Amino acid sequence: MRVQTPDTARYPLEVEVHGSFGADNVYGDTGLGAGLRVSIPLVAGWLGRNVSQNLAISFGADVLNYQNCYYTNQCGATYLMLPVAAQWNVFFARRVSVFGEGGLFLYRGFYDGCGPGNGVCDTPSDFGVLPTFALGVRVRLAPNVALLARLGYPTSTVGVSFL
Repeated sequence: MRVQTPDTARYPLEVEVHGSFGADNVYGDTGLGAGLRVSIPLVAGWLGRNVSQNLAISFGADVLNYQNCYYTNQCGATYLMLPVAAQWNVFFARRVSVFGEGGLFLYRGFYDGCGPGNGVCDTPSDFGVLPTFALGVRVRLAPNVALLARLGYPTSTVGVSFL
């Protein structure tokens, strides 16, 4: 007898709205912002007899603002970050699942209050690519609504997902 139905891991789309936190190693201070993720399950199945799983592609956008660059508190930077990751979801119970993900972040930095050649404050990187990896947990509040937390690099998030 299975503990849960195969439908636990089968949903057409997950839309996640979240708050974002960026570590202080990017621009000299921690970054705070918000974002949106969309995950599309590609395949679903069973891990053993009682645990369902799926593999999804996850992509989205985050906007983070960093205040106080390394050498002065008179400048800041805003980053647009675009993650694309493979996400492996494991559903241990009807209401709780965990996931691991890995992929890439494309980012674009914009500076404010700090101009080129300012000597005291450097502009952020304009464009780049970073690896991303995270571990997370999803707790369903209703059949199609869940709280979600992701601890990772370069951002960590807390939000609500709609399955």
